Amino acid sequence: MKKFLYIIGASLIALGSCKGKSNSNHLVASKDPETGLYEGDTSYFRQLTPEELQKYHDSALAAAHRILGNNFNGQILVAKNGQIVFEEYDGIYNFQTKSPITPTTSLHIASISKTFTGMTVLHLWEEGRLSLDDTIQKFFPNFPYHGITIKMLLAHRSGLPNYLNFLDVDYNRRHKATNQEVIDYMVTHVPPLQANPDKHFHYCNTNFMMLASIIEKVTGMTFPKYMKDSVFTPLGMMHTHIFEPKDTVNYVMTYNGNRPYPMDHLDVTYGDKNVYSTVRDLLQWDRSLYEHSFIKATTLKMAYEPQSNERVSMHNYGLAWRMLFNKNGDSIIYHNGKWHGTNSVFTRLLQDTATIIVIGNRLDKRIYGAKAISSIFTGKPDYVIPVE
Repeated sequence: MKKFLYIIGASLIALGSCKGKSNSNHLVASKDPETGLYEGDTSYFRQLTPEELQKYHDSALAAAHRILGNNFNGQILVAKNGQIVFEEYDGIYNFQTKSPITPTTSLHIASISKTFTGMTVLHLWEEGRLSLDDTIQKFFPNFPYHGITIKMLLAHRSGLPNYLNFLDVDYNRRHKATNQEVIDYMVTHVPPLQANPDKHFHYCNTNFMMLASIIEKVTGMTFPKYMKDSVFTPLGMMHTHIFEPKDTVNYVMTYNGNRPYPMDHLDVTYGDKNVYSTVRDLLQWDRSLYEHSFIKATTLKMAYEPQSNERVSMHNYGLAWRMLFNKNGDSIIYHNGKWHGTNSVFTRLLQDTATIIVIGNRLDKRIYGAKAISSIFTGKPDYVIPVE
């Protein structure tokens, strides 16, 4: 791999003192009036020793190169206790200008975007601005599918049809559909449901597109602006934004081998996708979740509760998060992503307070194997995780 390697010392990235982990129900009530964030639980991590940093770095480096090979095109970051132990930036960002990928290059994270949409909904719920039992009709009275709540959308239990599929049938593909235009199409054409509400889990991008549109109704702001002002900027995510129609003039294509993915009619909808970020910014997101600065610990615990128990499995889906509970008692909370030439991985090892983040902009299924880096922390073999 072409290296752009950084190891950030413990004194720069450490998140707090050498105290042990806090109680999972720790809750800080006070909020900063300017940022809207809770006072973070800074006792959660202990600082790594230089020897630990070096050990984890060497192990992560070897595992990443073994899994991703020599042609990786993207960004990878591995952290332990909130500290970067390994990061690398390889390949090309813009294949036309040959500009390289750097630590500040914002890449499409695809369905990892759902974690931002979902946690923002829960943030608004904490503020009493919506109820998880609210139905879609509270915000869109003419919406033709009834009995679907916000909680069902968060858990992929709405039964709604996937707009990525029905807009491929008789929609003008030369026109890029906005969220509101997708909703209008559903009102007019009423594509058939996949299932009755709350019948079973069915992963569907329409759910999170709807949630972003509900956030707009609740806040009175566009989703991209609200997320920038109330989420990304307060959390210090300075290279993160939501791609929207005005950004199409600066669109940079992703690739499948040497074949580019030009923009299509589905490229400006958001909520389910279209967050552009960096691995370092996603580490800030990870930090806020461990510290409970964006949403309360009790709320996050609720988000991690399995919502789909029709079939007994190690895998499940909570509220905007996938999860894996293995027989050793470890909890892996994660979300992957795929869109056009983008593959992305955001894996959080709760018992080990470790995080693996990968974003690629050239189709490469090996990226999903990066979760196996977890073995350097757990000492246990990898468990297979679905692509999305």
